[in-house]
Amino acid sequence: MVELAKFVQESYKSTDEWRIVEQLADQLVESLNDEETLRRITDANSPGSSSAEVQAAFRPSAEKLGFESERKGLFAESITGLRPDYFLRLGETGIILEVERGKTTTNNMDLLDFWKCHICEVATYLFLLVPNALQHNPKMIPKREFEVVQRRLSQFFESGKYTNVRGLCLFGY
Repeated sequence: MVELAKFVQESYKSTDEWRIVEQLADQLVESLNDEETLRRITDANSPGSSSAEVQAAFRPSAEKLGFESERKGLFAESITGLRPDYFLRLGETGIILEVERGKTTTNNMDLLDFWKCHICEVATYLFLLVPNALQHNPKMIPKREFEVVQRRLSQFFESGKYTNVRGLCLFGY
C-alpha cells in the first residue's frame, strides 16, 4: 500500500493553494493504491529495478492529474539540463513530482529533489515518491527509505527552518 505524509509551512496551511495541493496528493495516492497500479509499482520496486520502471508504473496516474513528463525550461537561467520527472502548473506556482528508488538516501537523491524544487522559479511544492523498503538484491535486509526521508525532510517544515518549498507530499510505495 502506498503511504502519504504531508508537510507544509504554517502560513500556508489554511490557504486555497495548499488545499488544492492536498486534494491532488489525495487523488494521486488513491490512484496509486488501485489494485492494478499497485501491482505494477510493487513489481517495478524489485531488486535490480530502476526508478524509471517505477515511474512507468504510475505514469498514467500522474498524467491523469495533469502532470507533464520531464518538463523542460523550469530552471531556465540557473542550471541547464536540469528537469523534474513531472511538473504541474498551479496558477502562479506549481508542483514538481520526483520518483526515486535505488539511490534515494544512499546518494541523497531525496535532498537533490528538494533542492531542485527550492531553486525552481515556478514550483513551490514537491511530490516525492520513494520506496517504503528498498532492496538492491534479494539477500539484502530492506532499507526503510520512506521513514528516513520523512525524518530528514520534515525538518524543513519546522518553524525557523523554512525554505521556499512551501509544502511536501511524500509518497512511500
